[in-house]
Amino acid sequence: MKLGKFSIGTGDRFSHQGVAQLRAIVKANQSGLDISPVWNKSNREHIYVHSQPTDVRIEADAAVKALGFKGKYFVDADHINLGNVAPFVETADFFTLDVASFIGKESKPEDITAFVASCEKYIGKLEIPGFEQPIVVTVDLLKKIAADFLAATEQASEIYKYLKAAKGEGNFITEVSMDEVEKPQTPIVLLFILKMLADKGVPAQTIAPKFTGRFNKGVDYTGNVDQFAKEFEEDVLVIDYAVKEFGLPEELKLSIHSGSDKFSIYPVMAHVIKKYNKGLHVKTAGTTWLEEVIGLAVAGGEGLVAAKYIYAHSLGRKDELCAPYADVIDIDDSKLPSVEEVNTWSSEKYANTLRHIPGHPDYNPNFRQLVHVAYKVAAEMGANYTNLLEKYSDVIGNCVEENIYERHLKRLFNL
Repeated sequence: MKLGKFSIGTGDRFSHQGVAQLRAIVKANQSGLDISPVWNKSNREHIYVHSQPTDVRIEADAAVKALGFKGKYFVDADHINLGNVAPFVETADFFTLDVASFIGKESKPEDITAFVASCEKYIGKLEIPGFEQPIVVTVDLLKKIAADFLAATEQASEIYKYLKAAKGEGNFITEVSMDEVEKPQTPIVLLFILKMLADKGVPAQTIAPKFTGRFNKGVDYTGNVDQFAKEFEEDVLVIDYAVKEFGLPEELKLSIHSGSDKFSIYPVMAHVIKKYNKGLHVKTAGTTWLEEVIGLAVAGGEGLVAAKYIYAHSLGRKDELCAPYADVIDIDDSKLPSVEEVNTWSSEKYANTLRHIPGHPDYNPNFRQLVHVAYKVAAEMGANYTNLLEKYSDVIGNCVEENIYERHLKRLFNL
């Protein structure tokens, strides 16, 4: 099973927007692209909204059938580990192995020594095709990388072995995720992480490293764009080298987590993947949920009332809702409007404040990030929320489609 060159992770908290999401991808593919949709949903999201992994497969299959989509599509068990993977085995065919929590865990001294010995040919000045200058590889550097990442790659190997036994070799896509940490992984570190995965027989088709800068949920990239551009290009070159040198799958590509709304670096990524004719996987999970709230606000009536309810109850529970996302949000409390103020807003004002239009005078990234993590509030509304999704499905669906196509795919692929 092969993922294909371009793929988009389309998360959908409440499983109502599959058709609208796919419409955006179909529209982009009409320009000659072949983007594969990957419906992803994490164990945490399933717990919050009381859904099951089977629901994601049902939604994906139904959307594909409704639109007569003929391309490849996948269902991703997002951010899974050995403790929670079992319920996803039957219906998922893409598995994001989240091993970030194992970074820095202690490894056996003999394992570190063996890894360093296996890298002897790379010690010294290592020439990576396309790099401006050689990389200096030392024994101390290799020891440090091994101490930091051997345990994480060993965990990836354990999860992969479990999945191979359960689903059969070649019957699923493997992604390795190391992004939800504070310290970024440099291109040289990525190179030797890939060697570890190859040594352990993990046929990763995508890898999600931690990049320099902030990839906060639902808002633009924060950091030095030039530095990111250099790092991203070198990561692409490292992957190309690793595929040839270590025998990893030829379709191996970078995966950008929290990839939605990173508008300032989309041109960088578009330029690099075109320059080297490489693939890309971008996860845009929470942005669809935000478009649901925007759609409710735009619809007015009960929809606007619900949108205001969600904000009021998220502001009152901010610390609780933000805690699981502490590494990927930055909210300035002083810039959050009061509940009383929001309750006076029109449909247009609410939507413009939440919708990510850089430079719009109403847009508030603090408001947007808080609503991003507030889907638990909507989940607690139960049928009161999902009934509104159905009542205003046309308005909401148009918001979802426009967001993915106009603000994401067009920028990512220069459409």
